[in-house]
Amino acid sequence: MTEPRDSWLRRILAALLGHPRVQVMRVRYHPQIAFFKARLSPGDYLGLQLTLGAAVLLGASWLFGGIAEDVVTGDPLTLVDAQVAQWLHARATPRLTQLMLVFTNVHSPWPVFLAVVLLTAWLAWKRDWYWLICVSITVPLGMLLNILMKYAFQRARPSFDDPLVVLTTYSFPSGHVAGSTLFYGVVAAMLMPRIASWNGRAAVGSLAIMLVALVALTRLYLGAHYLSDVLAAFAEGVAWLALCLTGMNTYWQHRAARARTPKN
Repeated sequence: MTEPRDSWLRRILAALLGHPRVQVMRVRYHPQIAFFKARLSPGDYLGLQLTLGAAVLLGASWLFGGIAEDVVTGDPLTLVDAQVAQWLHARATPRLTQLMLVFTNVHSPWPVFLAVVLLTAWLAWKRDWYWLICVSITVPLGMLLNILMKYAFQRARPSFDDPLVVLTTYSFPSGHVAGSTLFYGVVAAMLMPRIASWNGRAAVGSLAIMLVALVALTRLYLGAHYLSDVLAAFAEGVAWLALCLTGMNTYWQHRAARARTPKN
């Protein structure tokens, strides 16, 4: 009878861990190994979720910083910005422009803010205080951060002889993309734990990413933003999302752990 593959792998792992040299290394580096195992523990509030959240935060922040540096110093990314903007503008058609305007206007700051108000009202009615706090902190403060970034960089918007839209505000990073990233990101994070199947969770995450990508496309097509504007806004939104959700989850689990600890 053929031995199951997982049983075979467990035997090999047990033999490897039982080797004398491996045992010596495990004893010598026990504190480091214990710390690493704790950071990957899914049940610890300082474990896997905090580790993944910190990794996403650092990665997204690094990406935003790289894009911002290229924009400030006029690196080759800005040349790609101009080429993409001209290519899309040359292919504009009246019907497509109307569709793009409708979709982009639905995702402007005020509709997103109204959606946040409605969502928080529903969460308050359901007494879901955890996600009420998450939504209330993540989206409004993230959009405020985006405004501060605009004034910090003060980048002018793309310019055309026959513009599809005329905007006088700053361009970098895109407020529409940042807002949609924050809103759809926090909604996806709220829905995923409620879905049992991995396929369902993947579908929710994919839908959120697709909607953000469509918002970014409308901003590029209408000539409201450069490519680097929407990429930086997405990175900014993901970083803020990771910071808020990870911080909230860590605090909530820490509070629950303290409540379970018997007091002397």
